[in-house]
Amino acid sequence: MTETILAVADVAKTYASGVVALHATDLAIRKGEIFALLGPNGAGKTTLISIICGIVTPSAGTVTVAGHDAQRDYKSARRTIGLVPQELSVDMFETVLATVRFSRRLFGLAAHDAHIEQVLRDLSLWDKRDAKIMELSGGMKRRVLIAKALAHEPAILFLDEPTAGVDVALRRDMWALVHRLRAQGTTVILTTHYIEEAEEMADRVGVIDKGRLLLVDDKAALMAKLGKRRLDLTLAEPLTAVPAALERWAPTIEHDGRTLRYTFDAREERTGIPSLLTALREQGIGFRDLETSKSSLEDIFVDLVGERA
Repeated sequence: MTETILAVADVAKTYASGVVALHATDLAIRKGEIFALLGPNGAGKTTLISIICGIVTPSAGTVTVAGHDAQRDYKSARRTIGLVPQELSVDMFETVLATVRFSRRLFGLAAHDAHIEQVLRDLSLWDKRDAKIMELSGGMKRRVLIAKALAHEPAILFLDEPTAGVDVALRRDMWALVHRLRAQGTTVILTTHYIEEAEEMADRVGVIDKGRLLLVDDKAALMAKLGKRRLDLTLAEPLTAVPAALERWAPTIEHDGRTLRYTFDAREERTGIPSLLTALREQGIGFRDLETSKSSLEDIFVDLVGERA
């Protein structure tokens, strides 16, 4: 059985104004996994992360990090965590090397130049070690935040919207780094509203919306259980409307009438495809090509959030 490194039990947050930022939430994170917390802006992702990291005090519930109660034994719990926040929080006049070294000292750890050098090299920052933060590009500044978070060798790394506003090349670099960290035994938890990020990196996915954790599941299992398949028929002649004889399959017309789309559950014994094709033939509707595709995580996410809107 995989060890649980982080446990959230009945954690909730209601502000003095009465705003409920997070409803009672339970979550267990496995040691060495990549977990993606997926949700739109304002869904409660940062609130949950901030509570776990001790930045925000919960209204209820407990957080246990590597066996340490995050409230009663804050220092030990926080020592286990590396946090990469959304916002830039560094001294712009300090150098890259000094900034990362200082982050390590904040945790009361002895200097470890070899580790700091390796972190900077992994993040392509070693050549910029003597540059002041203010001289760096936005992408490089984001890398510095990650280096700061890794300076004290945390067992758990939180990445709060790590690639928001960065270019595609840097996003790919960060994905590669996350996989390397997991290979080294680090547990990685990322919040994101980029579906492709969760689909690319995560072992498990949690979907949060309006302060509620809607579900948590292995990515593959989630897509198998909730994912649907789509049949696209490229029509020989465009349609302006779905013929009455086809309505029971509830197809949609796409691409200016050139595509007839039918969504079905591939797990069902009868998908309805043979009878749909027969009906098309009987209606004299020809098609040049057909293609099936799986639902993406984005389709599933939109369905989940839409159901609870």
